[in-house]
Amino acid sequence: MCIGSAIRSLLILLIILFPISIYAQEVEDERDFDYQKGSEKGPGKWGKLHKEWSACNNGKMQSPIDLSNKRVDVVHKSKKLLRNYKPCTALIINRGHDMEVRWEHDAGSIEINGTIYALKQAHWHSPSEHTINNKRYSLEQHMVHKSTDPTSKHQIAVIGVLYKIGKSNPFLSKLGPNITSLVKQQNEHRHPGVIDPREIRMSRRRYYNYIGSLTVPPCTEGVVWTISKKVRTVSLDQVKLLRGAVHDHAAKNSRPLQPDHKRGIQLISP
Repeated sequence: MCIGSAIRSLLILLIILFPISIYAQEVEDERDFDYQKGSEKGPGKWGKLHKEWSACNNGKMQSPIDLSNKRVDVVHKSKKLLRNYKPCTALIINRGHDMEVRWEHDAGSIEINGTIYALKQAHWHSPSEHTINNKRYSLEQHMVHKSTDPTSKHQIAVIGVLYKIGKSNPFLSKLGPNITSLVKQQNEHRHPGVIDPREIRMSRRRYYNYIGSLTVPPCTEGVVWTISKKVRTVSLDQVKLLRGAVHDHAAKNSRPLQPDHKRGIQLISP
């Protein structure tokens, strides 16, 4: 085999084994997009800003969506959602459009339909991006995972937890001082030490499941979404802190609802 053919074969093999492109992950630099309605860089224009972001406007499996009872198929399962998280050192980063907890090493994983997804980061949107029967909540936390198998059909899985105003959220309470120190400090970070993702409470028996996309550019599709049915609580001050820490255009950093295109939505319940 000639060298040229060998190189082409290697490239094809890499594409097959590693289908996630450099554009599949969330955009870290917010300068190219914002959340302002009517803005030239707002959600309605994301798909036209870069060709790699075209799915934001043209995709048929975009997120977030409304989790309506009329569209949900109830599936009874006695087994809990399997998660195997563990404490790990992490950074808290102000990305300008949101606040992120980024675990630096192995923070454990979650198993969905037989596929293991390693936990990478968590961040917040306010108000919530997903709605339940058209009801929007005060906050939504996303826990972003990546498949440990590069040949898996779905490479990204996101766990979503919705919050209403009420008692303070214990996990956010621990992060509060670090978030406060990062107010308006884009691209700055704090190294608080070990953060235990097991402290993020979620329902592992009752949850919604569907296939969607990332909710920020490049709006990559094929994301496995799991939304905890139980709505947790967060204090008004905690929501204000998260909104005040980021740039003004992202104080309300939730993408508008997207058409569901008659996608299957399951409600897993005992």
